[in-house]
Amino acid sequence: MEVDGRGEQQKEAARLDWAVLSTENGGAAVGGKGDGNGDALGRKQPMSILRLFLACMVSGGIQYGWALQLSLLSPYSQTLGIPHSFVSLTWVCGPIAGFVVQPIVGYYSDRCTMKMGRRRPFILAGCLIICLSVMLIGFSADIGRRLGDTKEHCSTFTGSRWAAAAVYIVGFWFLDFANNTVQGPARAMMADLSAGQHGPNVGQAIFSLWMALGSVLGYLAGANAKWHQWFPWLKTEACCDACANLKGAFLTAVLLIVITMTVTMYIADEETLDKAAVDDNSGGGCCSAFADLFKSLKNLPPSMFKVLIVTAVTWLSWFPFTQYNTDWMGREIYHGEPQGAGGKADVFNAGVREGAVGLLFCSIALGATSFLIPKLCRKLTSRVVWAISNLLVFAFMTVMVVVGMVSMKGYRPSLAAGLTGPDPTLKGIALAVFALIGIPQAVLFSVPWAVASEVATEEGGGQGLTIGVLNIAIVVPQLVIAVTAGPIDGAFNKGNTPAFGIGGVVALISAVMALVLLPKTRGISNVGFLAGGH
Repeated sequence: MEVDGRGEQQKEAARLDWAVLSTENGGAAVGGKGDGNGDALGRKQPMSILRLFLACMVSGGIQYGWALQLSLLSPYSQTLGIPHSFVSLTWVCGPIAGFVVQPIVGYYSDRCTMKMGRRRPFILAGCLIICLSVMLIGFSADIGRRLGDTKEHCSTFTGSRWAAAAVYIVGFWFLDFANNTVQGPARAMMADLSAGQHGPNVGQAIFSLWMALGSVLGYLAGANAKWHQWFPWLKTEACCDACANLKGAFLTAVLLIVITMTVTMYIADEETLDKAAVDDNSGGGCCSAFADLFKSLKNLPPSMFKVLIVTAVTWLSWFPFTQYNTDWMGREIYHGEPQGAGGKADVFNAGVREGAVGLLFCSIALGATSFLIPKLCRKLTSRVVWAISNLLVFAFMTVMVVVGMVSMKGYRPSLAAGLTGPDPTLKGIALAVFALIGIPQAVLFSVPWAVASEVATEEGGGQGLTIGVLNIAIVVPQLVIAVTAGPIDGAFNKGNTPAFGIGGVVALISAVMALVLLPKTRGISNVGFLAGGH
C-alpha cells in the first residue's frame, strides 16, 4: 500500500509538472521522452552556438514588432478617436492572451507530430498572423475610409473614425494573441535545441539577447519621422505624415519577421516527433493545465504567498509607464493633442517619437543593469535590491508628476492653452527619466523570478508550480489595470499625471512590503532570463 501511495504521488507530481510548465513557457522540457540530448526528437548531434544563435532569430523579429506596439499604438489609437480614458481597455488582451493562449499552444506543441517538428508549425502560423495583424493596424485608416469613415482629408479632419478604430482593435487583439502563439514555442524550442551540450540557460540567454536587439531596432524605427519621405506612397487622403510613418515602421516589421522566421525555420532543424514518444500526463487535455495549477496552490510554502503579493503590487506600480510613456511625452512635455488642430497633432506625434527615443535609452540601461544584478543581490540580498528598485520607481514617478505639472502650468486652461512644443530643460529631464527607469525595470524582469525560484528550492513547492503561480501574480494586476485605468483617468481629467501619481504611491508601498515580507535570499537564479518580453 505504501508503494502504491508513492506511485500515485509520483503520477500526480508528473501531472502537475506538465501543467505548470505548459502554462508558463509553452511546454519546454515536457512532452518528449529521452535523456535531455534530444533523442526523442531524433537529433544526431547538438547544435553549434552559431546555429543556435541563428535558430533563435525569430524572437528578435517578434520583439521588433512588440517595441513598435509599445511605443506607437496607444498614441495612434487616440488619433482614430478612441478616448484617452479607454485606451487601457485595448490592452486587456495582453494578459488574457498570456494566460490562455500559451498553455493551449504549449500543450499542442508538446504533442505535435508534424514533419517540420513540434514548435516550428506554431511559429510559422503565429508569424503569418502577426504579419496580417500589423498590416491591419498600419492600414486601418485607409480601410476605415473604405468602410464608411469621413472622406475629408486627414490634414483637416479632427473627429473620430470609428470604422478605422474597429479595424485597429481587431488587428491589435490578433497581434497580441499571435505574439503569444510564437513566443511560447520559440522559448520551448530553444530549450529543446540547447539541451545537452549547451544547457537551457544558454538557450534562454540567446533568446534574451535577440529580444534586446529587436527592442533597440524597434524603438529606433518608431522614432524615425522620415518613413513618409522615403516612401511617399504611404501617404493617402486618410493617412497623413504620422500615420504613414507608423505604416512604414510596421511594414518593415513584416519584412523583418518574414526574414527572421525563414532563417529560424531553416536553421532550427527540428525532427519529427514519434507518436510513441508523446507523453499523456495531461489526462484531461489542455484545460487540465489550469485546473491542476489552481488546485496545487495549497502546496505552496508560506513564503511564496508573500513573494506573490509583493510581485503583484510591484507590477501594479508600473502601469502608468508601460501604457502611457510616449503619450505622456506627446501631451505633457510637447503640449500636443492626438486630434488637435493648428499643428497640435504634429507636435503630439513629434513627442511620441521622442518618447520612442527615450524607450531606446531605457532598453540600453536595462541591458547594462542586468549584468550587475546578480552581484548586487549577493551583496545586499535580493529583497533589498527589490525594495531599492521600487523606491527608484517611486522617485521617477514623482519626477514625472512634478515635470508634468510644471510643463502644463498646473493644468490651468488659461495658462496651458497657448503652450506648444517642449521646454528644452523639461524635455531633457523627461528623457533622463525614460533612460534611468530601465535600471529598476531590469530588476522587475529578473529578481522576482529568482526569489521565487530560490524559495521553491529551499522550502519546497516545485519550480514548475512556482513559475506558473508567479505568472498569475503578473497577469491579474495587468487585468486590474486595464479595467480601472480608464475610470481613474476620467475622474481626475488631468492627462496622464494622476496615473503616474498613483503608480508612485503604489511603488512606495511595494518597497516597504518588499523589506517587510520577502525572505533574505542572496542568490539569483538563471530563471531570470525567462522574465520580461510580452
